[in-house]
Amino acid sequence: MSSPKLIATVKAMVATGKGILAIDESNSTCNKRFEKLGIAPTEENRRAYRELLLTTPGLANYINGAILYDETIRQTTKDGMPFVKVMNNAGILVGIKVDTGVKDLPNHPGEKITQGLDDLSNRIAEYVKIGARFAKWRAVITIGKEIPSRDCIEANAQALARYALLCQQGGLVPIVEPEVLMDGDHTIKRCYVVTEEVLGTVFDQLHLQGVVLEQIILKPNMVISG
Repeated sequence: MSSPKLIATVKAMVATGKGILAIDESNSTCNKRFEKLGIAPTEENRRAYRELLLTTPGLANYINGAILYDETIRQTTKDGMPFVKVMNNAGILVGIKVDTGVKDLPNHPGEKITQGLDDLSNRIAEYVKIGARFAKWRAVITIGKEIPSRDCIEANAQALARYALLCQQGGLVPIVEPEVLMDGDHTIKRCYVVTEEVLGTVFDQLHLQGVVLEQIILKPNMVISG
């Protein structure tokens, strides 16, 4: 069913001349980057880092929205203002990463499946209450010898579609991201073939599960050689 609010969010997300800022690194990923620079991997330093980004003067001139991590959407500036309010005051849409990372796909060496569907409806409701307007879920597809398998493509496509439907039902615009990784030694032609199959399967699943296509944002990979 069409939602004027979701349509308005989609249009705002793709406004000409601006982009989406992704600052949704997990705590472990952010900590690893800090440690390489000699920065203590603490919650306070992560908070200060995100504050530095979100309070950049004139930031709204260049981005339409920012994707946050679960920790970040709950944090405040050093003066106590919630980051969500900082973004709202600047006219920046609040986004949230809702997948919980990838794990090995059973019986499929070298392939991954994205997790996060468990309790997703409840988490979406909480994020909407906090102030989120859109969400992100990333599936990863690896090109290698005899992979990706059909099982891997279908499993990730189904999860993406289920996530997208739950987001729309809960009041969030879903960013649908089926990423064919650039890692490897494959040719650009091989990447094209795999990407075509992945996107076709994803849209088949979006249709089967009743996702309103006008109310999603597709984030595809680049078609390039490995």
